[in-house]
Amino acid sequence: MSGNIELLSDTLAQARNENRAALIAYLPAGFPTVDGGIAAVKAALDGGADIVEVGLPHSDPVLDGPVIQTADDIALRGGVKIADVMRTVREAYEATGKPVLVMTYWNPIDRYGIERFTTELAEAGGAGCILPDLPVEESVVWREHAEKHGLATVFVVAPSSQDARLAKITAAGSGFVYAASLMGVTGTRESVGAQAQDLVRRTRATTELPVCVGLGVSNPEQAAEVASFADGVIVGSAFVKRLLDAPDDAEGLVAVRELAAELAKGVRRGA
Repeated sequence: MSGNIELLSDTLAQARNENRAALIAYLPAGFPTVDGGIAAVKAALDGGADIVEVGLPHSDPVLDGPVIQTADDIALRGGVKIADVMRTVREAYEATGKPVLVMTYWNPIDRYGIERFTTELAEAGGAGCILPDLPVEESVVWREHAEKHGLATVFVVAPSSQDARLAKITAAGSGFVYAASLMGVTGTRESVGAQAQDLVRRTRATTELPVCVGLGVSNPEQAAEVASFADGVIVGSAFVKRLLDAPDDAEGLVAVRELAAELAKGVRRGA
């Protein structure tokens, strides 16, 4: 079975045709439990997210702030495995028909095996992978396997990326470009700011791929701001925080669905 890179591209194009940004939600697999994580991903998609990123919990998440680190720790202590990540992708995709990507650091894939990982992700209906710490120069073998299995390879660019570096990264990527709105780790912030807008402008000068902005977006107002200049708005910590703050799992799912609906209105208001 081939992966769903076409579904990802079509979803982003559909949002553009509707004169709005796509809403991309991030939630880690295995949090608060494997079943609870699957339910949370479905809740985000049912609430209004167009696309979801399923995080593969890692013991050294260099890009992630304290909220996602807390969730990852809970998932790892619960014994989450790559098989659980694949199950999360499969069940979310089969339930909603929407694109599901995996966001992961490189080490777990390297240990698991590139061919094994890409084969299983494609068989689960996955649309691709976001690889924040894989240097483009070392990505050739991964990209060959991903392309063979119909999976997108999404690279992360940052405000510190020089124009020549942006061009190199975007030429190697597929699906979309993940633009980190600021230097630092994931987490909610008071302002997303002009830095992100400048990065989107510079990235677009190098590629036809959609440019989606993450890191710091947590409410409808920020989603609307980012949606006014980006192709997609990526929200992670705010969803995870809703689950962490909920008194029980059922309330957590309600909170995730409600946040997705609020943010979905936000990305439409920014058009």
